[in-house]
Amino acid sequence: MKTESSSSVVEFLEKVPLLHRLTSSSLKKIAQVLVFKRYERGDYVVGRDEEEMEGVYFILEGQAQVLGPVGEENCSEFFLKPFDYFGRGIFGNVYAVDVVAVSQLTCLLLTCDHCHLLETKPICDLDNQRSLLERILYMDPLDLNVFRGFTLPNAPALGKVFGGQFVAQGLAAASKTVEFMKLVHSLHAYFLLSGDTNIPIIYEVSRLRDGNNFATRRVDARQKGKTIFTLFASFQREQQGFDHLESNMPHMLPPETLVPRDEMLQRRMTDHLIPRYYRNKVATQYTAPLPIDIRFCEPNYSTEERKSPSRLKYWFKARGELSDDQALHRCVVAFASDLMYAFISSDPHRKKGMSAVPVSLDHSMWFHRPLRADDWLLFVMVNLTASQSRGLATGEMFNRKGELVVSLKQEALLKETVTSNPILDSKL
Repeated sequence: MKTESSSSVVEFLEKVPLLHRLTSSSLKKIAQVLVFKRYERGDYVVGRDEEEMEGVYFILEGQAQVLGPVGEENCSEFFLKPFDYFGRGIFGNVYAVDVVAVSQLTCLLLTCDHCHLLETKPICDLDNQRSLLERILYMDPLDLNVFRGFTLPNAPALGKVFGGQFVAQGLAAASKTVEFMKLVHSLHAYFLLSGDTNIPIIYEVSRLRDGNNFATRRVDARQKGKTIFTLFASFQREQQGFDHLESNMPHMLPPETLVPRDEMLQRRMTDHLIPRYYRNKVATQYTAPLPIDIRFCEPNYSTEERKSPSRLKYWFKARGELSDDQALHRCVVAFASDLMYAFISSDPHRKKGMSAVPVSLDHSMWFHRPLRADDWLLFVMVNLTASQSRGLATGEMFNRKGELVVSLKQEALLKETVTSNPILDSKL
């Protein structure tokens, strides 16, 4: 019997359409329990008279012919080739057919007692012990290239779907259609319409390119029949090449010595050196801790009447431990990247009576090196310019070793709402 290394089996499974909706950890579990089956030309793999198939067969090498029930209308003969599958799958169905080897045939058999590994859990059954971020990023597979995402009650939102959720969920959907060995290296996203937090989001993935080393995907997010978000992502298989670094991480205090954002907000609610209306606003808007732990490196902050520099530096990491899936870590970083990015474009222009509400227009990211989102990353962002009601900001993320792991750019729409004091002596 031919043997294969575990990594090569996983690489094969990544190309099986039935398995595209599964996580990399699920594929590794499946690879460990597969049984190699070898058939000669003319051998019956399964027969329609068998009461129950042994499980799910994945064709590794060779071809097989499938014959439908005798006398059934519109039933034609067809061939199965590598990466095709047949048998008793996640729906529990048994095909009433003969499957015959038309050449030397090698199959990988997932026996019935392991078929539960093909199942994906519905959103209501997700393990509550998972981190909030992993639950936010869960994609419910509806079809081969169609997924459904949800806005959880405790997910960040201010009356609409958070932009980082769009980016992260869109990237998660795209990642599920790409081979495990290929990781996202760049993405470009466009926010078209506001999302409704009360209804699911349908993510449809278009497979634009599948090469040996690169893959390209487009993801369209829809609600109520309208496209509200679009993402383009490029994936690359790990390759050796030139390596250098010109961008240096600024020297900052370690995150363990800094005040967590949630504690800082609690202090602002009772700090009498801060205007009362602003303290009340913080108290009104503050709901629950973010799934991202943030530690600001500098004490500067903006209120409606206090300006701050058009730059910001803070450490961040996901709350809780994440699995070793590098695709998951990149989705988490994509989620975190939009938390405060747009606001620095309006910070230099704040004045009394003005309320600036920036809205993300487009968002781009380049991933340079492997990273862990559950370890501290330094996010350095700078607003380059503001003009024509738009602001452009750049960003860099560094790991604790000082390596540049992500570069970013974002353009935001800067909406200014001027509020005036109430007129006490009405003329009515």
